[in-house]
Amino acid sequence: MRDLRRLPKAHLHLHFTGSLRPATLRELAERHRVRLPDSLRLSEGSSPPDLRATDERGWFRFQRLYDTARSVVRGEADVRRLLLEAAADERDEGSGWLEIQVDPTSYVPWLGGLTPAVEVVLDAARTAEAATGVGVGVVIAANRTRHPLDARTLARLAAMHAGDRLVGFGLSNDERRGRTADFGPAFRIAARAGLLSVPHGGELAGPGHVTQVLDSLGAERVGHGVRSAEDPVLMERIAAAGVTLEVCPVSNVRMGVYDRLSDVPLRTLRDAGIPVALGADDPLLFGQRLLAQYEAARDVLGFADEELADLARCSVRASRAPDDVRARLLTGIDDWLAAPA
Repeated sequence: MRDLRRLPKAHLHLHFTGSLRPATLRELAERHRVRLPDSLRLSEGSSPPDLRATDERGWFRFQRLYDTARSVVRGEADVRRLLLEAAADERDEGSGWLEIQVDPTSYVPWLGGLTPAVEVVLDAARTAEAATGVGVGVVIAANRTRHPLDARTLARLAAMHAGDRLVGFGLSNDERRGRTADFGPAFRIAARAGLLSVPHGGELAGPGHVTQVLDSLGAERVGHGVRSAEDPVLMERIAAAGVTLEVCPVSNVRMGVYDRLSDVPLRTLRDAGIPVALGADDPLLFGQRLLAQYEAARDVLGFADEELADLARCSVRASRAPDDVRARLLTGIDDWLAAPA
């Protein structure tokens, strides 16, 4: 059996706060005098909090825990530490490229404004790459629970920094909130600057929501999109367009979308010809990083090494990694598969 840790891969679905190491969360909380609920006082080997966000109460609990975790990241040093540790964790699991998603408005009070917040994140990404050897791109994400005009402001700022490690523009938070089409102007601003359109869609909301982000936001990758499996016609459309779905199996179960890992329709999506890139989403709250998603695909869903290698190839091809990084990772995947099991 080949070592999945040695399989080169790209990680395309990781949230900034959700990438925090539990030990770092506890340390920063103590330093900044933030009281953590018991469910966030995670230690090595402890179970993640019970999160089922398929109803309003469950989503509120998830968001409350997430906001508490986000509140411990205060100031430039904390941002730099978070990105450095995230890149190091990716390196240790075989990733050669990371695209991390951040809403910079969360850090405005600590970093002196929206533009400085973006600039600090981008510079921290450069520093983390130099220190770890893992390429780091940044996706600026608007919040669909805020006014669409806020998303336009973010899109204009993202457009100003396009190409400076800023690779994409996203839309996150509860898919059941807001009107997707209202965010279309923001995504058109980002698209004109050459940024990749990577909104969330089709996890808590059904397949119709994937159609919305394709039609209204020009999605080139879809964060989650897993419930596309419920609509054969939609799957045909996604496959024909070559839109990559960022599927996060452990997250899907922790959030209550599926009861068991064996229920996640990863094979259904792949059999329909849809490119899929595995992601960890928020390992702080869900308890598993990227490597565990590949292990679940192998151990629970029965993916053979050839299929796991193809998932890794999809992640690299769907990324905005520079050409030389792509070529190196794709060659490494072929070498991994050619090595004795």
